[in-house]
Amino acid sequence: MTTLFELHPRLKQDCIAIGRFELCQLLMMNDSQYPWFILVPEKIGIKEVYQLSKLERNMLIEESSMLAENLALLYNADKMNIAAIGNLVPQLHIHHVVRYQTDIAWPAPIWGKFAAVPYSRQQITDNMALVKKQLKI
Repeated sequence: MTTLFELHPRLKQDCIAIGRFELCQLLMMNDSQYPWFILVPEKIGIKEVYQLSKLERNMLIEESSMLAENLALLYNADKMNIAAIGNLVPQLHIHHVVRYQTDIAWPAPIWGKFAAVPYSRQQITDNMALVKKQLKI
C-alpha cells in the first residue's frame, strides 16, 4: 500500500491552496494583515530541509527564491521574511511574508504578535488571481 502525501491539519485550517510547483504546494495564509504565503514540499515525513535529497533541497531553494522574488515585485515589498520554524506544525513548510515598514508588527517578527484577520471572499479571489498571474500557475 502506497502512502500519499497529506497536508498537516493546521495548514489546511489556516491556509488557502493556491497551486503547485514541481516540489511544493503553494498556500496563502488566511491573514489579510500581510501578504503571507507558504511552500510545503510534498514529501512524506519530512520535518527538516536536511532530510530532503540534494536534488530536492536545490528544488526547494529555487522554488522559494522564485516565489520570494515574485512576491516582492508583485506586492512592492520593503522586505521579504522567509522562515521555516515548525514548532507547532512539524511538517516542513517555508513561510514567505511580505513586509512593509508600515505593517502593524514592523520591525518585529510577525509570529504571535496579532490575531489573524481573515480575508474576505473577494480578497481571496483577487489575491489568488494576482499571484497565479504573476507566477504563471
